[in-house]
This record gives sequence, structure tokens and C-alpha cells, in this order.
Amino acid sequence: MEGGRQGSSTLNLSVADRQITAEQIMLEAFDLQAEAPKPPKQSIQSMEELEDYRLQKRTEFEATVRQKRHTIGIWLRYAKWEEQQKDLVRARSVYERAREIDYTNPILWLRYAEMEIRNKNINHARNVWDRAISLLPREDQLWYKYVLMEDMLGQYSNVRKIYERWMDWEPDENAWNAYITFEKRNGEIDRVRHIFARYVVCHPKPKVWLRWAKFEESQGEIGNARKVFEDTLDILESEDVHTRLYIDFAKFEEGQKEFDRVREIYRYALDKTPPKKAKSLINNFIRFEKQHGNKDTILEIIVAKRRFQYEEDVELDPTNYDVWFDYIRLEESVGDIERIREVYERSIANLPPSPEKRLWKRYIYLWINYALYEEMETKDYNRAREVYNTIMKIIPHKKFSFSKLWLMFSNFELRRQDITAARKILGYAIGVNPNEKIFDGYIELELKMGNIDRARILYSKYLDWAPENCQAWCKFAEMETALNEIERARAIYELAIQQPLLDMPELIWKGYIEFEIEGGDYDRARELYKVLLQRTTHVRVWISYAQFETSIGQLQTARNIYTTAFDKLKDPERVEERVLLIEQWRDFEEEAGDEITLQKVQDNLPKRVKKRRKVYTEEGEEAGFEEYFDYLFPDQVKSHPSKLLFESAKNWKANKQ
Repeated sequence: MEGGRQGSSTLNLSVADRQITAEQIMLEAFDLQAEAPKPPKQSIQSMEELEDYRLQKRTEFEATVRQKRHTIGIWLRYAKWEEQQKDLVRARSVYERAREIDYTNPILWLRYAEMEIRNKNINHARNVWDRAISLLPREDQLWYKYVLMEDMLGQYSNVRKIYERWMDWEPDENAWNAYITFEKRNGEIDRVRHIFARYVVCHPKPKVWLRWAKFEESQGEIGNARKVFEDTLDILESEDVHTRLYIDFAKFEEGQKEFDRVREIYRYALDKTPPKKAKSLINNFIRFEKQHGNKDTILEIIVAKRRFQYEEDVELDPTNYDVWFDYIRLEESVGDIERIREVYERSIANLPPSPEKRLWKRYIYLWINYALYEEMETKDYNRAREVYNTIMKIIPHKKFSFSKLWLMFSNFELRRQDITAARKILGYAIGVNPNEKIFDGYIELELKMGNIDRARILYSKYLDWAPENCQAWCKFAEMETALNEIERARAIYELAIQQPLLDMPELIWKGYIEFEIEGGDYDRARELYKVLLQRTTHVRVWISYAQFETSIGQLQTARNIYTTAFDKLKDPERVEERVLLIEQWRDFEEEAGDEITLQKVQDNLPKRVKKRRKVYTEEGEEAGFEEYFDYLFPDQVKSHPSKLLFESAKNWKANKQ
């Protein structure tokens, strides 16, 4: 074992000095590759050798088609070889055998017919073409080749028969166009018209009608061309008519100087075409009017262009109600009732995205304007009533309502002299969603009708629903006052001031006191002031009380009120109220007092002093100082000697300077 190990050679695993890549190996092998041997050229010297060669090739071809009988290319090479041997019978036999394998292959029929044509066997070729188009009527190239052969032979009657057979299969537009071109080349104009008549039935497309119209125009048959255009618009549905047809029709009439016809065509087209597809129509209409129009027609096309712009805007955002308002105003300026109604109906069909009142405010005005338009402009009152009823069903009254809409609906019925319907509307509104404006409107209605008892009942319901509403109490009392029902009015005021919660109590007290003053019952008014001062000591109440006593000549009583109020308002937090009071007191003494009483008031006037105080930020940190003005009354200085000392020091400093 050891000897064997010692005698074994060790492999050299180190890297060679010269490296050879796989790419180099491949390139070297390609360079050293020998050319493939070419088959030897055979030279046939006798008929026996030719027959042997033919037998050998036929044997090879037969063996190949037996193995790959569905490969049409092999059959075509076989038939081509037989044709080269001038043996057309065998070539036809090969084509027929191939036809039995796959007759649906159009290439097979094309090669078969081309072989017959090359060898000038026209009848054989016709036979092949006839069989081909019978078996494969949807292969257009077979028809084209057949037509081309007969056309080149000058057999125009045969060409026409082939086209007729082809048209029975209702081929595509290219086939019809080829047939028309053939007849035009032969000058058969009546036949062309007959073909066009069948063509538009098979392919009722705008471009086909347009091609027919242009043909008639090229022949100088203006009446026929116009009739073709008119038939197109009558037969085709509006959504199938392309704007190009309208434009070409208009240009045709423009070429004939029929400008009124052109305008009617454009108007008809704009009515039938969706606005988003009408841009080219509008541009051509503008071009025409600039050349041949007047002020009115130019204005009309401007309206059409604006209409197109509005349509684009509402398509981008159907809930942009401002655009709808502008669109409606545009249509109302034109005055087409049906179009106006159409725009209204389209606009109100776009409900706000969510049931929030702020989103519904603009939307509701679409309905309001719609109802007013039907009532005021078209005088269609039933339609206006239907508009109101519809929007009342759409609004989510459990979440919010619109008092303006209820009142407008009831006023509409009033204008129609249907009082019962107006009352039902307002009564239903109060039941569904009571509102201050609805109560006020209903009460106003009953007052106009002279139904006082109904108005009182409504005020009672109003105050049951909102007992804190001071304006309702005041209006109720004012109504009774106007009816000279003094005790009723006083009772209403008494009930009002006894309410535990009021939104504007000063309104009630002011109305009650004025009511007693106007009635001449000054003692009651004085008692009301006293009761009010027990509830509030606001400076305005003191001033009003003093002015009341002054107005009835009780000057000393008024002076006593000012004196009492001046003493009551000593609170440092109410300095500004006290300043306002003493200014009113001074004015009173200047008008109704003497020098002694006036001097007494002037001695109590405050001094205006400038002070400083700290300023703090929102976070509570100090932000420096600010200056402000304060007032010092003489009685405040006496009660605080430190303030008097401060004032003396300040005066001494000023005198020293």
C-alpha cells in the first residue's frame, strides 16, 4: 500500500499561464468547420433518364405527403413541381387531393387558380374561382382575385355578376366601395345610385351616407345630394349621427349659398348632439356666422358656446349648484320653455352628497326658482304645486327643514286663493319641524284674515313650544294691546316675567314698562322698576328709572334714584358703570338742577389716571407690562388713604419738575 502511494503521480492544480475561454473554443471550432458537401449536379441526357428522375421525385413527394398529409405547403410544392414538368393533369390531381384534405385554406385555392391562369386555362380558372367562393364566401381575397381576372380580360358583364353574387353575402365596406368604383369607371351612374341604395341598407353608417351625398354632388345633382343628406337625418337615430355629417351637410348648403338652411342645420344639430360632442359643431357655426351672420345670429351662437361650457362644467361636478344657476339663467334669457325645464330637472336630480343642512341650502334654491318660474313665467300652477310637493318629500325633515320653503308654499296657495291648503301646509310644517319663522308666518296669515282667535291659539302653541322666546311674548302682548285688550296684554307680560328662563329678559321688561307708561299707569310702571331692580342692579335700569321719573316731572325722585344708584355701584369691578351713571346724573343736573346740586355731582366726578399692569401669554408666562386708564372717585380715595398719599406724591413730583 505504501509503495503504491509513493509510486503514484501528483496532479498539478496550479493555474496555467495561458487561459482559454469557452468563447475562444467555439470561435476556433467555427473557423475549422468544413463546408457541407453540395449535391452533385445531374445532367439528364435522354428520356429514360428524365422518366427515372420524375419517378424518383414523385416517389419522394408521395412519401412526404403520406407522412405529413395536413401540411398544405408540401402539397403546394408537389403541385408546383408537376406544373414545371408541364403535366397539368397531374398538377390538378395534386390540388384536388389537397382540397380534400383542407378545402378551407384560401392559399390552396389561390395557387390552384393562378396555375390555371398562368397556363391560360381561363375556363378552368373560372371553375376554380366559382368553387372557391362557393365554399369560402367570407374570404374577400378570393372575390378580389376573381374580379381582377375578369376585369383584366375585359369581361365586364362577368365582373358585374361576380360583384352581385358577392353583395348578396353583405360583405364589408371595402367590397361595396370596389363595386362602386368599378361602375363609376365604366360610367354606369344609375347603377352606382342603385348600389348606394343597397349599400346604406347593409351598412347604415354616417360615412356611407356622406360618401353617397358627395358622389351626387360630384355629378352635379344638387337635389339628389340634398335628399341623401335629409334621408340620412330621418333614418339614422340622433345618437348614430356623427357631427361630421352635420358639418358636411352645412358646408354643402353653404356652397349652394343657402345660408338659412345652414343655420337650421346647425341649430338642429346642436339640439340633437350631446354638448360634450358638440365642440366642432359650435366652432364651425361660429365660423359661418362670422362670415355670413348678423348680430342676432352671432348672439345665438355665443349662447350655444356658453351652453357647451356649462355642460362641461356640470359633467365634471354635478353638485356644483352655482354652475347650474348660471346655466338656468342662460336658458331663461333665451326663453325656450322646454329647454329651461330640462335644465331644471337635470339640476334638481343631483342631490347633495350628505344630509347636512349647509350642503342643502344652495340645492333648495334650485327648487324654489323652479317653482317660481312655473308660477310666474309659464303660469302652470299645477306644475308649480307639484314642484313644491316633490321637494317636501325629498327633504329629510327629521334632521332639518327649511321654513322659507314652507312659507313660500303656503303663500303660493294663498295667491291661488286656497286658504285651507295654506293652513294645512303651515300646520303640517309645525307638526313636522316647528320653527319661529313658521309660527310667525302662520300667525301673520291669520291676522291678515282677521281670525284673532286662531292667532291666539297659535301664540299659545308657540309659547308652549318655546316659553323662553321673549319676542313671541312681546308680539303676543302687542297684538292684544292693538286690540285694546289691556288686561289680556298685562296678563301676558306677567306670565312672561315669571318664566324661569328667558333668552332676552330685558326685552320683556322694557316692553312691559313701556306698556304701562303708554297706558298712563305710572304707579304700576314705578313698581315694575322696583321689582326689576330687585332682580338686577344694572346701570341701564337705574338710568331708565331716573329718566322715567324725569319725564313725568318727579325731579327730586329722579335725583334720589341717581343718589341711590351711585351708592349701590361702589364695587371696584363696576367702575365703568358708575362713570356712565354719574355722567348721566351730571347731564340731568345741568338741565333740571341748580348750582348747588350740580356742584355736588361735580365734586363726585372721578379722576382719570394712567396705570400699568402685567401682561401674560396664553401659557401663563409674563410678557411685560401694558398701560391702561382707571378712574378714582373721591369716596374711594377717602376710604383708602394710601391712594391719597400716592396722589400727593405724584403731584409733588410734577411740581418739582
